[in-house]
Order: sequence, then C-alpha cells, then structure tokens
Amino acid sequence: MQNPFTLTFGKSPLEPVERPLQTMEIVDTFTAETVNQQMFIITGVRGSGKTVMMTEIARRLREREDWVVIELNPATDLLQGMLAKLNSNKVCAAIIKSAKIDLSFFGFGVAIEGVPPLTDTETAIITILEKLKKQDKRLLITIDEVTNNDYMKVFAGSFQIFVRQDLPVFLLATGLYENIDKLQNEKNLTFLFRAPKIQLKPLNQQAVMNKYKNIFQIDQDVAKQMAELTRGYPFAFQVLGYLTWNHSGHYEAVLEEYEQYLSEFVYDKIWSELSQKDRIVARGIAETESGKIKEIREHLGMETNEFNPYRKRLMKKGIVSGETRGYVFFTLPLFERYVIDNS
Repeated sequence: MQNPFTLTFGKSPLEPVERPLQTMEIVDTFTAETVNQQMFIITGVRGSGKTVMMTEIARRLREREDWVVIELNPATDLLQGMLAKLNSNKVCAAIIKSAKIDLSFFGFGVAIEGVPPLTDTETAIITILEKLKKQDKRLLITIDEVTNNDYMKVFAGSFQIFVRQDLPVFLLATGLYENIDKLQNEKNLTFLFRAPKIQLKPLNQQAVMNKYKNIFQIDQDVAKQMAELTRGYPFAFQVLGYLTWNHSGHYEAVLEEYEQYLSEFVYDKIWSELSQKDRIVARGIAETESGKIKEIREHLGMETNEFNPYRKRLMKKGIVSGETRGYVFFTLPLFERYVIDNS
C-alpha cells in the first residue's frame, strides 16, 4: 500500500488534517448571494498548510457550475497570465466566441471582421468579466506564495478596479507574513490592509491524534504521543507519519530522523529569514522554560518597549504563540532545540 503521507510542499497529501471552519468561512463568503468580500489572504509559517487549504477551496468552487477557477503564477505577468487563462478556459472561451470579443492583438484567436480588436489587457479582462456577470458566473483567481514584485503591484491595482466596477471576480492568495506585509504597505495598495487575513494556527490536536490512530491502527495513548510530537504543525504531521509508515508503524524508531527532516526541510529556511535581533529574542524564548515574558525579558536584559516589537514579529510569522496572556511559546515542534543549537 502507498505511503499516505507526503513530504512535498504544495502538494495536497492523501491524508491531510482538514481546517473545516476556516475553509467554510471563505467558501460561504465567496458564494453568498450578497457579496461583501471578494478577497482573502491565507498566511502562516512555511509548512502550515496554506497551499493545501487554498487547493481545497478552489476544488470546492470548481465543482460548482456557476464558478470558473484559474490559478496564476506570481513570478510572471499576472494580467497577461489571467487573460491567457480566461481565453483557454472552456466556459470563458465560449463566452469570448459568442460575444465576438477580438483578442487577436494578444495572439489569441483570429481577427473578427467588423470588430475592432482590444489592445489593452485590463480592458480585455473587464470585457470578459462583464460577460461572465451577465451569465451569473463568478471567477476565482488563486495565487500561491505572493511576493512583492512589480507584476503583483500592477495586478493588485487592476484587481481593485475590477472590484470597484462590481465585477464577479474573487481572489484567494497565500503568502508568508513578511511578503504580505511588504505588499500591503505599498502606496496605492492600502486596500490589501482591509482584506481579511487568515493566519493558520496549529491543527486541532484531537484531529491529529484521530488521524494517526485510524491510519496506523494504534491505541489512543500512542496516537496521542505522536500528536503531541507534532504540536499541530501540518508539515510535522506529514513527516512523522511518513517516517513512521516506512518503519512499520513504530514512531519511536524515527525520532532522530524526524528532527533532522524538520531542520533541513523547514527550520533552516525559517532561521535564515530572521533578523539578528529576531534570533536573539528567539534564543531567549528557547532558554526560558516557563515561557513567561517577564522572565524572558530579564534573561535578555531587554525593556518591554524593546522586546515587544520582536515578540509581535515572531507571532505574525507564526513561529510563536502568545494566546496565553503574559506568556510566549514556540508553535513549531523541537524548535527550541534547533534555536539553541544554531545560535
């Protein structure tokens, strides 16, 4: 039997732990009769399941007859890519043909006699969206791992125009906190501030435990021990499951390998993206077992006004949790050891 777990980022695993509430929040908002929100941004630390959640939402909407779903590559010209995807989509292609929209200037189709060709990408997209609206259809655009580049800035500006013109277009994007933060701080793109951000938190421990219990046919205590080792971190759930499957269900035999996979696949990259001061604060958190902010500050010799900005940055990146007032803890399994070993 095939290993049901995967170590490939961005690929939907055979055995994911669902996030039903957050998934349904987005689906219900986008499909509501009265539209009051046309954009969501999913953020979270690497390996938190952003792409998996986006893929599931896209799948659900693609199954509906009144939805068209396209995926855009953030490293390419997004408006050109959007026009190309609309032109190649079966539903949109039929609309373009019946409405006699001439896209020959862009290399799509042939010139239509007596119809002036459209020569501006944004105008061409608006024309197609207007026809979609007349047919009571909606368009979902998904963009995985947005970055603060010129293509994204131009696209975001155009998307704002689409929304102002009451066109049936919806955007679901994923990205790391720092990339989203840079983009929404761009002049003229402040509307991104108003877009709801869904920060992916650790998975429900009971759900993780039940998955392990059912897949490996193990008793509840063993499944609970495995779940606790993951701290609800989706990539850790996959890694521990993957290695345990390859060792005939004996998780104790893979703990050293498990830690090595987390370090090499994720933690090295996360650590490399932290500033020197972020790392100092992370080390203070790692060395203070109680998790009390007061004790961490004293350990580091930092005043509240110096410590708090870095605490908040680590929280927004999804690396630490501050849900218990006065305390901070790492959300990532075995990250304390990694921090101490690498700083």
